[in-house]
Amino acid sequence: MAWQTFAHEADVGVRGIGATPAEAFAGAAQALTAVICDPATVAARESVAIACAAPDPELLLVDWLNALVFEMATRRMLFSRFEVEMAGNRLRATAWGEAVEVVRHRPAAEVKGASFCELKVGQRPDGQWLAQCVVDV
Repeated sequence: MAWQTFAHEADVGVRGIGATPAEAFAGAAQALTAVICDPATVAARESVAIACAAPDPELLLVDWLNALVFEMATRRMLFSRFEVEMAGNRLRATAWGEAVEVVRHRPAAEVKGASFCELKVGQRPDGQWLAQCVVDV
């Protein structure tokens, strides 16, 4: 699984790449954390279960990332490890993380939500799966 962020006007793009759609979605989640802080500073101490369903893979990615944003905001947590299982357009995942510690995590931005801008989920010519969109910061 690989992840990266990319610049997009005033917001930030998140991208996950993996051998399967589930790995790509986990990578996109890792990139989401990287928008906020260095994922390496977040310990995987506590687990949170997340489930989503949507009519197509693109909307499922938006729902998945928005579910993570909701969990981060309401639990005041950051996540650094993700296990994602997908069956059709249903997703079940576990995210591991810990409570935000401003001094240690040094959050650089607050993610408000995932958008439909640059939204793509699909298999690339090299066989790897891509899951990406822009998040509002």
